[in-house]
Amino acid sequence: MRVAVGSDHAGFGYKQLILDHLKTLGHECADFGTHSEESVDYPDFIVPVARAVAAGEFDRGIVLGGSGNGEAIAANKVRGIRCGLCWNDTTAELCRRHNDSNMLSLGQRMITAEQALSIVDIWLETPFDGGRHTPRIQKVDAIEP
Repeated sequence: MRVAVGSDHAGFGYKQLILDHLKTLGHECADFGTHSEESVDYPDFIVPVARAVAAGEFDRGIVLGGSGNGEAIAANKVRGIRCGLCWNDTTAELCRRHNDSNMLSLGQRMITAEQALSIVDIWLETPFDGGRHTPRIQKVDAIEP
């Protein structure tokens, strides 16, 4: 799977961990930055990830920040993106099964590194259930300008 990854300074540590993990699993990854813990504005790194996923350059995107909230909000401003903020295995599974999310947001200050990797694995492996969820996704997509 082709996965784009980006973070702000508060998610930098887990971004590096996740990139290494994804590569070990055989995924093709791209690092959209940031490249240090120096303070930056998260939209500068998150929106390019979302645009690349929306354009089909990557299958999925993972973004990180301190809480993950701002990153999810920024990503969801891009047409065609369904970015879910996940904080445990169950939210990761449902984000894919029910919402067909193509982007995942994580908060480095909210979860352990082990939880982050577990969430990433579950989110990448879980298929979309379709069925009763498809019309709901279509309604959400229709809201976009």
